Amino acid sequence: MNTVDAAGLRIGDDHPPRIMGVLNVSKESPYSPSVFDDPDEAAAYVDDELIGEGADIVDVGLESANKRFEVLSAEEELDRLDTAVETIERVEGDAVFSIETRYADVADAALEAGFDMVNDICGFADPEMPAVCEAHDAAVVKMASPPDLERPGAVEAVDDIYEALGRNGLTEKTIVDPAFGGWSEAKTLADDRETFRRLREFRGYGQPILVSINRKNFLRDVAGRATEEALPVSLAATAMAVERGAHVIRTHDVAETRDAALIGSEFARERHRERAVEELDVTTPKEAERHIDRLEGDRAAAEASVARAYEVRPPSDRRQTLVDVAADTGVVCTGGEDLFVAGTVADLEVFADRLTQASKALAGVAGEIRSSLR
Repeated sequence: MNTVDAAGLRIGDDHPPRIMGVLNVSKESPYSPSVFDDPDEAAAYVDDELIGEGADIVDVGLESANKRFEVLSAEEELDRLDTAVETIERVEGDAVFSIETRYADVADAALEAGFDMVNDICGFADPEMPAVCEAHDAAVVKMASPPDLERPGAVEAVDDIYEALGRNGLTEKTIVDPAFGGWSEAKTLADDRETFRRLREFRGYGQPILVSINRKNFLRDVAGRATEEALPVSLAATAMAVERGAHVIRTHDVAETRDAALIGSEFARERHRERAVEELDVTTPKEAERHIDRLEGDRAAAEASVARAYEVRPPSDRRQTLVDVAADTGVVCTGGEDLFVAGTVADLEVFADRLTQASKALAGVAGEIRSSLR
């Protein structure tokens, strides 16, 4: 996993989860507590409510990305940039300042004026964005989007989200964002939940991951909570996201989110990570495929990289048949009346097929194991 240096703030597996607080200088933003158009008031909010509560990064938005509003042009964003620049100049606390934009010209002007990094909500749809960030040696968040400056995050299926993140390449200092939330009419709550379940796959790019899940609909819907009641579900998901490999959490609830992120980090599974050997965080063949693709390997190895374990209760008169088939296929099988059965996904698929051939009475057991592997 690559470590990204964002103006001295190191982001990656060997560092604590980083918290990105949010400041908006857009009147359209739906979250009014973070919206300011006066630089002095905005700076006080950043010092007291963001940095003071534990934010490592402050993300400044010039417009709302809500699909209900008109997209601002680069010129209109530049007109609002002065307020953002005046704000960060007045901030007394120490943080990395990120500019949220989709335009390379705006990113260039912001970085020139004192911003440290870029949050590109259109995922390099402006093809000049990578070059601008590299010229400033700036970290950049790349949010999954179509190649369209007017459709941030409008990608539904997880495989398509993954592909979108690779479009137009990555810089050495890119942080990937799979784009949770209602960015398009087509994207459903189920799409977001599936993306969250498969979050580890995005580690396949070998770059740090940012998630923005604060009070999002796909979490609120699970518990039946309104936005103002949704902090607990956000915090639960934050701890899970960090445990699954997220490195930056973007949030309006800084102090609480920081605590949840630290819990997720503390109880994440320890993996070997040294100069020559890094143990990968892989729990499914699909997650393995992502890393194999990056390392230019053969995808056929994916099913041999993940193991499954089961307690199996075979018919008593077919127990020995099951044990014998396991021995012939390299699957571990041990126990008494009930059996402990374990093996790689590849071996278990062969085991299930041969079990079906060996005994009709064991076809149900084989079918259950086979279905669990998908």
